[in-house]
Amino acid sequence: MPKVQTSLRLEEKTFKEAKKILASLGMNFTEAVNIFTAMVVQERGLPFDVKVSDYPPISFEEARKKVKKSYDAMTETSGKPADDFFDELLDR
Repeated sequence: MPKVQTSLRLEEKTFKEAKKILASLGMNFTEAVNIFTAMVVQERGLPFDVKVSDYPPISFEEARKKVKKSYDAMTETSGKPADDFFDELLDR
């Protein structure tokens, strides 16, 4: 089958890291791109899910506050025993 030459513009650091990983798998970058391209054709689209997160990204500080709030709520003594909770839930 005839070959076509193309060019890509990639971030240098990412490209170098990808080449190292691919070498450890016994293939070069061109072989990996050929596999990816064949999979696009076979799948009639990208060979993996592309999704938008349901949750917006938050900062480390926001995440820390949410975890602390959850932990504090879990450890506070104002709750009720599990048996009482389930009795109430099940109308016993």
